[in-house]
Amino acid sequence: MSTIPSLGSIIVTGGSRGIGAAVALRVAAQGHPVAVNYARAAAAAQRVVAAIVAAGGRACAIQADVADEQQVLELFSAAEAQLGPLYGLVNNAGITGRLGKLVDLPVEELARVMAVNVTGSFLCAREAVRRLATDRGGRGGVIVNLSSRAAKIGGANDWVHYAASKGAIDTFTLGLAREVAAAGIRVNAVAPGLIDTEIHASAGDPERLARIGPNIPLGRPGSADEVAAAIVWLLSPAASYVTGAILEVGGGR
Repeated sequence: MSTIPSLGSIIVTGGSRGIGAAVALRVAAQGHPVAVNYARAAAAAQRVVAAIVAAGGRACAIQADVADEQQVLELFSAAEAQLGPLYGLVNNAGITGRLGKLVDLPVEELARVMAVNVTGSFLCAREAVRRLATDRGGRGGVIVNLSSRAAKIGGANDWVHYAASKGAIDTFTLGLAREVAAAGIRVNAVAPGLIDTEIHASAGDPERLARIGPNIPLGRPGSADEVAAAIVWLLSPAASYVTGAILEVGGGR
């Protein structure tokens, strides 16, 4: 397996659990310092950090709501202060909101989903570009955004608001990749399908995996580690000619 060169730290937003935690553990195992960002799950973030440190890696947990510009600025400053110059960003932090139809969607919930999933990804990517771009004195690097198969499927009857937010991430990935390619930054996205994490229970449907999983062409939900493997590949030199790509990890769904 190609490893990530020791060019600096990687920030994983929403890194305390699920896909984010799996990514943090994988990049740390390759010898990369990792900033594990979290919004509220401090204990879970510290467990990820403890696992990385116990395995001989370097990591720190940093609290920040990615929808808040000042907190994002502080996240990037703290990560650099503790772990050194940035090499990569994994824009993983995201929320679904509750399952339900658009007709029942409160505007406050719509605003929060868009703020975290879209504005948060923009803010974090902006700060990463400011540090990585070769035309600003940086050494280049990689950004990986988290999209979703929901962006193409549409999320009907479940969460069209979440699906729409991930559609925005697809467009953002394509545009930013072309905007910063000459500045030494690759930008890609991974679009997971039905993945076995706590996101379904948190959205109010703990039986969703069991109900939908058998209908997926591969016959099962995916794991957080399977998605993390795709993300780490995009971060690595093995993907050196890949930018503006949206890699589907959905079992054929």
